Amino acid sequence: MTIGSPRARRPRSPQRAAPSKQAARAAAPRQAARARAALARFARRAAAGVTLAFVAVPAAHAVYAIAQYGEPKYPAGFAHFDYVNPDAPKGGTLVLANPNRLTTFDKFNPFTMRGNPAPGIDLLFESLTTGSADEPASAYGLLADDIAVAPDGLSVTFHLNPRARFSNGEPVTAADVKYSFDTLKSPKAAPQYPAYYADIARAVIVDAATVRFEFRRKNRELPLIAGGIPVFSRKWGVRADGSHIAFDQIAFEQPIGSGPYLIERYDSGRTITYRRNPAYWGAALPVRIGTNNFERIVYKLYGDGVARLEAFKAGEYDVLVEYIARNWARRDVGKRFDSGELVKREFRQHNGAGMQGFFMNLRRPLFQDVRVRHALDLAFDFEWLNRQLFYGAYTRLNSYFADTDLQATGTPSAGELALLAPLRAQLDPAVFGPMTVQPSTDLPASLRANLLKARALLAEAGWTYRDGALRNAKGEPFVFEILDDSGSAFEPVVAAYIRNLAKLGIVVKYRTADFALLQKRLDAFDYDMTTVRYPGVQVPGAEQVARFASRYADEPGSDNLTGLKSPAVDAILKALTQAETRDELLDATHALDRVLMHGYYAVPQWYSAVHRIAFKRTLAYPSVLPLYYSAEGWVASTWWARPEHGASAR
Repeated sequence: MTIGSPRARRPRSPQRAAPSKQAARAAAPRQAARARAALARFARRAAAGVTLAFVAVPAAHAVYAIAQYGEPKYPAGFAHFDYVNPDAPKGGTLVLANPNRLTTFDKFNPFTMRGNPAPGIDLLFESLTTGSADEPASAYGLLADDIAVAPDGLSVTFHLNPRARFSNGEPVTAADVKYSFDTLKSPKAAPQYPAYYADIARAVIVDAATVRFEFRRKNRELPLIAGGIPVFSRKWGVRADGSHIAFDQIAFEQPIGSGPYLIERYDSGRTITYRRNPAYWGAALPVRIGTNNFERIVYKLYGDGVARLEAFKAGEYDVLVEYIARNWARRDVGKRFDSGELVKREFRQHNGAGMQGFFMNLRRPLFQDVRVRHALDLAFDFEWLNRQLFYGAYTRLNSYFADTDLQATGTPSAGELALLAPLRAQLDPAVFGPMTVQPSTDLPASLRANLLKARALLAEAGWTYRDGALRNAKGEPFVFEILDDSGSAFEPVVAAYIRNLAKLGIVVKYRTADFALLQKRLDAFDYDMTTVRYPGVQVPGAEQVARFASRYADEPGSDNLTGLKSPAVDAILKALTQAETRDELLDATHALDRVLMHGYYAVPQWYSAVHRIAFKRTLAYPSVLPLYYSAEGWVASTWWARPEHGASAR
């Protein structure tokens, strides 16, 4: 996972490439779409490797960085991260479009559930540690200048950098850190926060510059989760008379954080301008050298994807991250591209594919039978979509951890069996056989053959075709709704899927809602099937608990969207979060992957291993790419403006 955030989920456009984890931390916001996003967004800039454990150190010996396995990549006293340009010129303005499909914002507070935070608001906040985007699991001091993990692993102590200052000029203190933690664990914060920090029992002020986090149990991830907690001033929301606005009522009150940018102005929830803080305290830190190069960062929010694309081609903003393969091939073209004024590049990323798919709501009786869920998977024709709509740009997902060594393959290993065997009575026997393979319609396979298998499974589950529809023993028709974002561009994909389901006698209604309403319905679990994206990770941890643990299935606003309640999954998650070695972590993750895939809780969609970015040639980027990064975050944090007479883009 990534430091500071429960890995947020969000619906994705049909041809979206997977955002990253470290990317997430080292770079852009998880999009201002909710609190779950908030953490993620913040996380991008905060600490990159959430599921970090710690390097074994002598008792009471503080260190500058911690890593899960072995040593941190960068030694003490390092100058800067390899993937930045330490000589990047400062200045200029970067103009970006809405990083997600929200078309307006109504608050600056990203940590509460109600409302939509401004895009880029994570620029104002920092955490005790930050991650590097070229390591899967490491964290370096940011607000903290040293870190000490207790020998028993049950606490971690951070000493604050004496130079650390909030935007109001006041020092960051241990009391502010404790206040931030206590607030985020309270009912005033979005539910993802108390869930994510559940195993951190308390924050203890040791002295004005030292804070200790005590854990409920030993877990190698917890020191880094603590290091990734967003920190804000106790004075945020204090009125002139000294009274305090309730945290969940803070909306457009100026945040008091320690980050490199300030809010300069905003307009009607549609545009917001951030200005680099000339008094930013951390500019000379090794983890900040070569970053935050723009004097101003502006976000403009457009009403839909068409307007956003046309605005880019008209020069209204500087960078377009393209998630739709058809646009990349056919619409991201024109005179300004031909002249070289606009440049198109594909950048490799190693974030891991995560899982994107049509998720079924298990709270609905219709989806309780695994045979029914398997049949719905068989009706999805990815190969046709990839040929006809995606220009061959995607690969089918066969795992919740695709494109990483976390993906289960073949039959269970001895280590996996050690976890699975005690759970045999609770698991489908198929879990102990070969890993699932998604159905294909490439020759010699065919959609017809897949639909015949689906029909047989449905019949076994008591669904047969009669009187013009697929019906159960009570005569009730098989009818459900696919809920989607009205701006997602998913309609051609859904239409093709609905056509295939109709051949089985299944009636599907397609309903769209604006992004804000969609989020409300997802928070209330008011849907039958919807597209969900769980971003990829390099070191699984607490985010998997948030997504799949039984205890979150009935908690409104949780990331357990599918409503999964499985004691077997809970047991595997416990083993995963308590793994002491990389091999133990792999065994637990592979076991989790097998159980989830054999459960057919989602109809997996697709992924891409590249970021597609179009940009003005007036921008430049470092010669060394990070490994784990989100496109928007990488641009905002490490790119720079060329001199006005600059040469053509690389």
